Amino acid sequence: MCFFKSRCLLSLCAAAVLAGALSSCRSPRDVTYFSELEAGTVQEINSVKDITVRPDDRLSILVVSKDPQLAALYNLPMMAHRVGQPGVSTSPTSGNNEVASYVVDQYGNIQFPQLGTLHIEGMRRNEVADYIREQLITRNQIKDPVVVVDFLNHGVTVLGEVNKPGRVNFDRDRFTILDAIAGAGDLTIQGQRKDILVTRIEDGRQMAYRLDLTNSAQTVQSPAFYLQQDDVVYVSPNDVRKRQTTANGNAPLTPSFWISIASLATTVAVLIWK
Repeated sequence: MCFFKSRCLLSLCAAAVLAGALSSCRSPRDVTYFSELEAGTVQEINSVKDITVRPDDRLSILVVSKDPQLAALYNLPMMAHRVGQPGVSTSPTSGNNEVASYVVDQYGNIQFPQLGTLHIEGMRRNEVADYIREQLITRNQIKDPVVVVDFLNHGVTVLGEVNKPGRVNFDRDRFTILDAIAGAGDLTIQGQRKDILVTRIEDGRQMAYRLDLTNSAQTVQSPAFYLQQDDVVYVSPNDVRKRQTTANGNAPLTPSFWISIASLATTVAVLIWK
């Protein structure tokens, strides 16, 4: 009987070691982006949403004309002492130059030279340029103005399991979740590809979206595929990373753990057999 028991225990030990080895050698899953995509696959993208002007945005607005002296009346002087003027700020660039910018106030307005108060909240960058150009022409200020508008302080915050968490800045009209992840140095191997959280403030409410980067259709069709300024992207840790917060949390998943169990069981079996 003892011999039979010892053989059973040895069989169980062997099975445990084999199971541990197989689990440790199993190919990783859920770490590849868009793993279901094949060559020639076509995915419908959610309606494109360009970045629009919001309060506290900073804009660079440049007016150009065939008459440089006339155009200069509508461009902010690049002087540091203008910092204290409401709706205007300066920020250092390369060299010793200062770049004057317009700050959108809480009502969505800017104070533009010669034109006064302009309401631009909710406009896209090209719409701001067209609006100012139209105002200059209809008010008989300049006949041939060219208006160039650039964003200066737009960005999103990326947190969690990425290689470079922090703020990722951008100056384009469209910025996707993939652009943000690339700017943060990509996800770590412990990042949960199936659980990307995006939070956004819209009309005084916080909206939350979940994206699955292993599912291309779900990702590109999400309202959060195109990000907005000041969105927050959070990458959740996977189960392995979570277990690291406790002592020996991942020990049962390692081959050495099962080898130790098998060794202990073998010793017990030998003692019983004796």
